[in-house]
Amino acid sequence: MQTPLLAVDAVILFGSGIVLIKRKNPPYQGSFALPGGFVEVGETVENATKREAREETGLQIELLGLVGVYSDPKRDSRGHVVSVAYLAAGKGELASGSDAKSAEVFPLNSLPALAFDHDKIIRDALALAKSRLDNQIKVD
Repeated sequence: MQTPLLAVDAVILFGSGIVLIKRKNPPYQGSFALPGGFVEVGETVENATKREAREETGLQIELLGLVGVYSDPKRDSRGHVVSVAYLAAGKGELASGSDAKSAEVFPLNSLPALAFDHDKIIRDALALAKSRLDNQIKVD
């Protein structure tokens, strides 16, 4: 039986923007992407998201909510990869590591071109963040 691979992505709010990494390896080598990677056997997607964020950015993250599940079979040139994406808040000192050539914070209004479908994931994450903020501000 063949099944899709399972990955995670983190939209990390940090400072005045979103953390992106520059990919060290193909596919999209040299392109900016969300921190993330494959879930290991025996690992929850939540723990995988925290681990990948720490490995690629040096940050500890708090998961703020599930952004969505991205399952288009063509989203990754390596094959059918399903990604579970989370909105997160980062704490600590930003430093690249693991599969990341660099880790940087980008303002929301000047994001670079992104690998995979990460632009869609970020749009969905920002809509989630706005919805949560709007719900907190409402006064009855």
